[in-house]
Amino acid sequence: MKGDYQELVDEISGLLSAPATLENRDFGLIAFGVHDSDDDTAMDPVRTRSILTRRSTSAVRAFFEGFGITRATGPVRIPAGPEAGVHLSRICLPVRHRGVVLGYVWLLDTVPGPTDERLAAAMDVADRIGALLADEVRAGADLSRELGAALTAGHGWQRDMALTALREALGADADGLHAVVCVSPWTADDTPSARTVPSAAALTVVAPPAGHDALCLAALVRLRSPDTPGPADTAAERLRTAAGRDATAGVADPRRGLGELADAWHEAVSAARAAAAEPRLGPVARWSGIGPYRLLTALSHAPAGPDPSVVALLAPAHAELARTAETFLDLAGQASRTAAELGIHRQTLYYRLSRVQQLTGLDLASGEDRLLLHMALKRARL
Repeated sequence: MKGDYQELVDEISGLLSAPATLENRDFGLIAFGVHDSDDDTAMDPVRTRSILTRRSTSAVRAFFEGFGITRATGPVRIPAGPEAGVHLSRICLPVRHRGVVLGYVWLLDTVPGPTDERLAAAMDVADRIGALLADEVRAGADLSRELGAALTAGHGWQRDMALTALREALGADADGLHAVVCVSPWTADDTPSARTVPSAAALTVVAPPAGHDALCLAALVRLRSPDTPGPADTAAERLRTAAGRDATAGVADPRRGLGELADAWHEAVSAARAAAAEPRLGPVARWSGIGPYRLLTALSHAPAGPDPSVVALLAPAHAELARTAETFLDLAGQASRTAAELGIHRQTLYYRLSRVQQLTGLDLASGEDRLLLHMALKRARL
């Protein structure tokens, strides 16, 4: 497939007598024409960066999109914009399929520029590129069965077979860099397609993991670099929005290949659970950013009752005492900050903490008792 893109880009370069560059709609580089000219201006900083880093900056993207390229059906001429780092004018050929923009072909504009006839011929080639990109989108949408089997298979040969099937279905993408996303709960009737989430390699709705009572949506999202997880965050937010306002999403740490898919799924599910339990983390949370919930969700995949010491404290009648204790422990036992956070007098705080000790039998002057109470309260959120 990659060779097909390169041949089509080279065809456009030949038609317009200028090196062309093909990017997807997220401005990720797919293929580029060879620069064999003695004119160094053909390698301006934006084109050079796109080729070397495989993508354009957000500033460059915003600049180009400001000229309506996402809606255009024909060539768009874009003047230079030094403020965005675009020092030379360009021609953009939008790559569309059935009315949906899937990418862009870029060329530096010249004087005199290509004729309308040549531009029309180049747009015909861009349409062929659009058909190829659409085939990839459909292929990504059709992998729900393979991804679902890989996520829910048990240990041993069942998991090995499921991973082998997913690798074969993904092809060369199987060895690439991915992030797993979990959206919970998923209440929509249909599984979204990769057309909805351009960076997704596969999406599926799976049965709830232990501790959940609702379906989850899983997405395997392609990444260009572990340092640029933006596509996974974008996919998580789009899918969470589609799921409804009560849904949360979790994003696992990036991994190369599928060997640690089960661990990545656990991280994504745990991050989604943490986002639901702790609003300040969500509605989209990364595994790397959920702090103590990494330990709490790892203790057991199955729900467990609260520690006996906190059963009385967690009763609805003592909700304010539980909130006071959790805030006090979140703030490292600093009374003045806790009182200010809760908007109460310090003496009121001391009274509430004494009541907490009476209800739990725990000593808040003991480090171990504080740790137990803190983790029990956090665990109760899950």
